[in-house]
Amino acid sequence: MKFVFIVQGEGRGHMTQAIAFSKMLKKQGHELIGVIVGKSKRRALPEFFSREISAPIHLVESPNFACDKAEKKILIGKTILQNLAKASTFWRSLKEIDAVVQAEQPDIILNFYDLLGGLYNGVFRPEAQYWAIGHQYLIYHPAFQFAQAKGLNKFFFKLNTTMTAFGATEKLALSFYELDSTEKITVVPPLLREEVKRLTPTPGDFFLTYMVNSGYGEEVIAFAKANPKLKIRAYWDKRDANETEQPLPNLSFHKVHDQKFLKDMAACKGLVSTAGFESICEAMYLEKPVMVIPVKGQYEQACNALDTVYSGAGIASENFDFAKLEHAIQSREISEKTFQDWVSTWPKTFSQILPETKMTEPDFILTQSFS
Repeated sequence: MKFVFIVQGEGRGHMTQAIAFSKMLKKQGHELIGVIVGKSKRRALPEFFSREISAPIHLVESPNFACDKAEKKILIGKTILQNLAKASTFWRSLKEIDAVVQAEQPDIILNFYDLLGGLYNGVFRPEAQYWAIGHQYLIYHPAFQFAQAKGLNKFFFKLNTTMTAFGATEKLALSFYELDSTEKITVVPPLLREEVKRLTPTPGDFFLTYMVNSGYGEEVIAFAKANPKLKIRAYWDKRDANETEQPLPNLSFHKVHDQKFLKDMAACKGLVSTAGFESICEAMYLEKPVMVIPVKGQYEQACNALDTVYSGAGIASENFDFAKLEHAIQSREISEKTFQDWVSTWPKTFSQILPETKMTEPDFILTQSFS
């Protein structure tokens, strides 16, 4: 079968998931014929994605979060206003997506949580099946734990998740742990690249950190300056940053690079990261302790932090205080390798999903409770 991917360009997680899924497709005899990536002025497309995805890449303007001046907190009101002001730009993006779909004639369009993917499927009604994949779709499972919400943050998170999956014949909900699927979603393991599985973890003498918003760099610098004996290697995708910067003897910043990041993941003593999904999964697979810091104003990350703690992967914090993870490591117990076993079921899961979706009719009923 022929696939086209639509990939959200915010952070590295959706991109590494897309790479892992593309490799699995190839192994099972299917074909990835095009990848559409939502681009942003705040971020550069990582070199590793262009190298590893092995399919033509089409960049389109896509809705993106708006941050405060410090590049840390997500501002929901500003995000909505900025994206509404670019409605005509996004309409052109939808037509660009349609041009790719019409030219390539895929059997399945797989959306890695980009809002334009859902809007495209709802408005243009392509003949191809439309799938949506992401940890976010776990919100439709009765066992999912929602974080405490301020204002309309929870409402907008649920609304955005629903919009990304308009008319989806299959919602694939990535999960840290095994759960039964429901009528609304198919619960699937995390998508980890083969490079992760081939690594041999070793106990290191430094902490690895990844931040989705570059403004957190100042926090990391302040902590490293106050704790000169503690070594930190930090990764970010700041557009104007050098490949490597070393503001302090015990702290270095690096542009996101898949192989270097994974090599450091295997060799670190623990991961301190904003509360994305994919990096946490990589750390869990390599049995590295984790501390997550939810991005302020991003309700989805607050939910991820809860799920991280519940899964036993590590702890949550409101700031980049590496000493908290250092303390947690002292009393940490290594769990049995149930996570690795869960990840290894993907090929079987995929072969079960494919024939079932051929018989499924799209559901375009958009009524949803956001309470």
